[in-house]
Amino acid sequence: MMPGHARNPHELYYLRMQRAQEKMERLEKPKKERLRVCVATCNRADYSKLAPIMFGIKSHPDIFDLEVVVLGSHLIDDYGNTFRMIEQDDFDIGSKLHTIVRGEDEAAMVESVGLALVKLPDVLQRLAPDILLVHGDRFDALALATAAALMNIRILHLEGGEVSGTIDDSIRHAISKLAHYHAVCTLSAERHLISMCEDHSRILLAGCPSYDKLLSAYKRDDYADIIKSWIGDDVKEQDYIVALQHPVTTDIKNSIKIYELMLDALISFNKKTLILFPNIDAGSKEMVRVMRRKGIEQHQNFRAVKHVPFDQFIQLVAHAGCMIGNSSCGVREAGAFGTPVINLGTRQTGRETGENVLHVRDADTHNKIYHALELQFGKRYPCSKIYGDGNAVQRILKFLQTIDLSEPLQKKFCFPPVKECISQDIDHILETQSALSVDLGGTNLRVGIVSMKGKVVKKYVQLNPKTFEERIELILTMCKQAMADAVHLNCRILGVGVSTGGRVNPQDGVVLHSTKLIKEWSSVDIRTPLSSALHLPVWVDNDGNCAALAERKFGHGKGVENFVTIITGTGIGGGIIQHNELIHGNTFCAAELGHIVVSLEGPECMCGGHGCIEAYSSGLALQREAKRLHDEDLLLVEGMTLNNKEQVNAIHLINAARLGNSKAETVLHTAGTALGLGIVNILHMINPSLVILSGVLAVHYETPVRQVIGQRALLTAQGTKVMVSDLEDPALLGAASMVLDYTTRRTY
Repeated sequence: MMPGHARNPHELYYLRMQRAQEKMERLEKPKKERLRVCVATCNRADYSKLAPIMFGIKSHPDIFDLEVVVLGSHLIDDYGNTFRMIEQDDFDIGSKLHTIVRGEDEAAMVESVGLALVKLPDVLQRLAPDILLVHGDRFDALALATAAALMNIRILHLEGGEVSGTIDDSIRHAISKLAHYHAVCTLSAERHLISMCEDHSRILLAGCPSYDKLLSAYKRDDYADIIKSWIGDDVKEQDYIVALQHPVTTDIKNSIKIYELMLDALISFNKKTLILFPNIDAGSKEMVRVMRRKGIEQHQNFRAVKHVPFDQFIQLVAHAGCMIGNSSCGVREAGAFGTPVINLGTRQTGRETGENVLHVRDADTHNKIYHALELQFGKRYPCSKIYGDGNAVQRILKFLQTIDLSEPLQKKFCFPPVKECISQDIDHILETQSALSVDLGGTNLRVGIVSMKGKVVKKYVQLNPKTFEERIELILTMCKQAMADAVHLNCRILGVGVSTGGRVNPQDGVVLHSTKLIKEWSSVDIRTPLSSALHLPVWVDNDGNCAALAERKFGHGKGVENFVTIITGTGIGGGIIQHNELIHGNTFCAAELGHIVVSLEGPECMCGGHGCIEAYSSGLALQREAKRLHDEDLLLVEGMTLNNKEQVNAIHLINAARLGNSKAETVLHTAGTALGLGIVNILHMINPSLVILSGVLAVHYETPVRQVIGQRALLTAQGTKVMVSDLEDPALLGAASMVLDYTTRRTY
């Protein structure tokens, strides 16, 4: 068209019509509707997992429409009115439902579920969400899932498929069966859901949403200020404890007992402690009463709180010297920091855990919990990512966008074969873990690397020095060499076990009184110098007790509730296992079996007494008698030779008896009878079901001991089994078992 040329009216009309048509097409072009997502949160714990997802949903307003429903303990003053932290995070709460019936017992929990089911239909009908996010295993969450399923609302269940060992398992699995989609934290959880016939295509292996925040936020610069604000100005990093214990609804009485024992142990341990109130489950009221009866809220070492904001709680757990209780935070989130954790009772039984968790499942004494605190406090473990890698939220958001609302709502259950899990769990990793064993004998000093299955992977032997300083220096040198070799042998050293002659206080790691064979070895603290130099936990006990422990873990005593081990070597010693426990006695001289007196007029013993078993039956006693016979020219018989340089010993006496020397036979018969009489005394005192003879002389004493039992024991004790040990290194194995029983199995 030429400049200045005007359009004719018809052309302008059609041009306007064309533009109007294009505008109408643009307006009529359908836009993808936003996915209406309802997030329901019941308590402070589930909000810590749901909040990262809520922030992610909120950051995509073009894709998602977020509705928030708050119920449960969030709205109770006694539990901190934690709904306020949701408001502080700038979330609009669409509905607040007061669903908790107070009472904190089993009936109140049931009534709370019923009340929630009465109130939820109106809310869900009004909100009409496309999908409801439900977390975990709480009774409130079960009410949410039940209501949504019956109202044909799709459910995404977070953290299903896990195992913990209480009623929570039943609730968690029930929610999983009601849910249409699943976002799980671990491969094992995914595998469990598949074996529960859930559709594999509807399971997302996401990781734990809270890890997204944990792994990015726990190294804040102001953590020291957070510690001071919650625990005190004078408290330093890794010098305080975080305690969080909840009731176990299937065993309320026992969980209250464990809670009381935990408080007693914490009071005795005398460290600053931040203790959080328990959750609202049945039994929590009684636990709070116990806490108040013990004056915890007024105690100078304790700070008792109802709630800590999650971002600050992260800092407190990350920098704690230890966390104790039965909260899932201990077995899950704390692993991300390598914080030592003591898990009490059965509430988390079955959970996957990192190396940082020490289980005290049978927490029935103050001493067990106190000892666990001694073992764990102040340690640091490798950080664990079993439950997540920090990318859970973005995976869940993508998963939500893939949900096809046009698909049939009815779930289909699948029956596939269980998928192979190629990941390493903690039990597999521990297969290669080992202990350092130290055996201090009268002549030799031995160090061994012992695997969890009782194999002595490598052994080191040196002459035992005569002075304390030289002995400690040699032990450290040998242990350091063993630790260096362990790296190449694929053995991870978990601790050091020491077996030594004499009377030992195993609680303090101190040799109280040594045998005369080991010089400068009385009133000696072994644990402190070894632990300080090697940076490993150290256990100490005497050789007799170690032999009994070796039999209990690796030998004939495995699975036997009551038995006695007798060591027949240079001296005579032993250990007593009664009701599966090693007996130490009030002053640690129980099981000094070599010093049972069997004759008032007998020979002098090295203990200074007369007539002890050791004075008759030990290797030194046989050597003494062999020398006497040799000096009287009554030892050697035809077939025996002895050069001038060779020292007479017990073996010569045994050989002489075997070749028909009647004098030597008499000595051995007397020695066997003395040992047998001592064992008869033991049978009459503690009535074990098994006697295990250990040491180089055991095979020579088996028959005479059985004969004496048959002749001298009471009728009901004559059937007691007598066996010779199959273990080659009972002292090393027993020392190792002290380490492995505490660390490898993670139980005490």
